[in-house]
Amino acid sequence: MANLRISIIGAGSAVFSMRIVSDLCKMPKLSGTEVVLMDIDEERLENFLVLARELTEFFGANLKFEKTLSLRKAIEGADFVINTALAGGHEYLNKVRAIGEKYGYYRGIDAQNYNFVTDYLNLTNWNQMTLFLKIANLIKELAPNAWYLQAANPVLEGTTLVSTETGIKMVGFCHGHFSVETLAELVGVKDYEWQVAGVNHGIWLTKFESRDGKNLYEELVKYADKPHKPSTPFDDQLSPVAWDMYRTYGLFPIGDTVRNSTWKYHRNLETKKRWYGEPWGGADSELGWEWYVSQLNAVVNMIELFAKAVKNGQKLTNAKDVVLNAIPHASEEWKNLIADLLDPSKLSREQHVPFIDSVVNSERRRFVVNVLNNGKIKGLDDDIAVEVCAYVEGEKFEFEEVSLPKRVLEWYLKPRTLLAKQALEVFKTKNLKLLEDILERDPRTKSSEQVRKVIDELYPIMLKEQKKVEEQE
Repeated sequence: MANLRISIIGAGSAVFSMRIVSDLCKMPKLSGTEVVLMDIDEERLENFLVLARELTEFFGANLKFEKTLSLRKAIEGADFVINTALAGGHEYLNKVRAIGEKYGYYRGIDAQNYNFVTDYLNLTNWNQMTLFLKIANLIKELAPNAWYLQAANPVLEGTTLVSTETGIKMVGFCHGHFSVETLAELVGVKDYEWQVAGVNHGIWLTKFESRDGKNLYEELVKYADKPHKPSTPFDDQLSPVAWDMYRTYGLFPIGDTVRNSTWKYHRNLETKKRWYGEPWGGADSELGWEWYVSQLNAVVNMIELFAKAVKNGQKLTNAKDVVLNAIPHASEEWKNLIADLLDPSKLSREQHVPFIDSVVNSERRRFVVNVLNNGKIKGLDDDIAVEVCAYVEGEKFEFEEVSLPKRVLEWYLKPRTLLAKQALEVFKTKNLKLLEDILERDPRTKSSEQVRKVIDELYPIMLKEQKKVEEQE
């Protein structure tokens, strides 16, 4: 497609945006693409623009860039809109969590059963849901043939909401399925076949076989209860939680599904440490979150230093050494990120650009996608977004047949999708009695007075944050 226009909403989230631009540089058939960068933080937006142009020059790619603070201008005439924005940022998340904990809700009132993943508010994120709908409605008005690629959480609720309310072309993406590689390494295989299915942050390993048809689950269980020492708070794919969930549900949970688990594993910090490992107790404990924020701040500083170095005439290869020497406490993961960005043979772990290439240039590829169910997983409602494997060629999706055990459907997926639907109904109706009813069934609730107090304090903030998004240009 000539003159392709791709918009990135929340482009100031520079790590994700750098991956997208780096991937575009490595896709020759997408040469000539115009990339529109949109964010409400002008300083971060400018820093990323500097790096994006330098990255494009580094690869000798043909990409054009435009920046804007206007959502409307970003979407007008787009062919693909990638949304990575977190309305209110981490400040809003921290504020909601603090109010919840003030009234006895450990880690915040959004930490319901099957919904513990960081940045995944579903009951109080009216601002985020409003942003999702605003983007979708602008696409209907200004770019009716565009694809909306959902990257921002909550992908389950967001994909469900936008798809059912607007009917635009939409797909949600996550990279949690790559954790299958951890299991493959454990059993010592490099060439294997796999499949995952479920809902976002709630996917299960439905197929794990060698090329000659051997069931690798038989090899996997030999390593059950092997001592696990996490290298980071996010290193949980082989934690005691994962093995216990496997015994309970009959399939192995993959990626963030291990974090999306019941109160059995999350009651307090001591419990989290026992199940997710010392010293953090997983990514969603207070210690895990502190680690995450420190790493996030290091990366923000890294991006700022990179932009400054480039503005001062440094080339990326030289700037890399300058920056890494200035931030010695950044994790190896973040240090390796920069090397990968500059490696012409490596695409990132994000699916967005390969998907665009498959749609535009009819390159048949396999993806893990979030789309409305419509019978893809039997036993779940049609109007809920599911995460399944599909081959994409042009705008044709060929979905793989899925078979999930009754235990996973009845005891995990149905409760999780019910909560998603309840949260969306509360958002659409603003019926606080429904929100009260959800919290009355929360295991942390000791009285109705507790419920009323936390809602009374949260409700004005939720409305205020929603109004900010509504009024944004």
